[in-house]
Amino acid sequence: MGSMQLVSFRLGQEEYGVEITKVQEIILMGEITRVPQTPPFIKGLINLRSTVIPIVDLRLRFGLSTEANTDETRIMVVNVAGKTIGIIVDAVSEVLRISKDQIAPPPPTVAGLGREYLTGLVKLESRLLIMLDIDQILGGQENAALEAVAN
Repeated sequence: MGSMQLVSFRLGQEEYGVEITKVQEIILMGEITRVPQTPPFIKGLINLRSTVIPIVDLRLRFGLSTEANTDETRIMVVNVAGKTIGIIVDAVSEVLRISKDQIAPPPPTVAGLGREYLTGLVKLESRLLIMLDIDQILGGQENAALEAVAN
């Protein structure tokens, strides 16, 4: 069985994981320039070393309530479908090496909005981690909205 590395992060009470190959870097929250007439989950734009990238609030994208930023709030800069975007997460936890046999498919009882983002559940010693397919987080409509913001 092969293994893979995940970057784990927290959003609300849940812990999520994204393949490390999708993560470019993790940065502190900074000034975000709001862009008018964009969906609420698109927080705006930041200047990352002379590259302007859109910032997505993953809480809003997942329909969670908004929370004030804390000292642990981070922007994960990720590559999604060939584009660089930042996603706001509550906290970045750790880098985990897992074997592929630790990944269970999402249970069929999990239905509705959100299921398409799940790659699976990672069974850790005392907890479960939700593995996200980051490329699916922004579907066609969201991607078009991001495209409009970035250009």
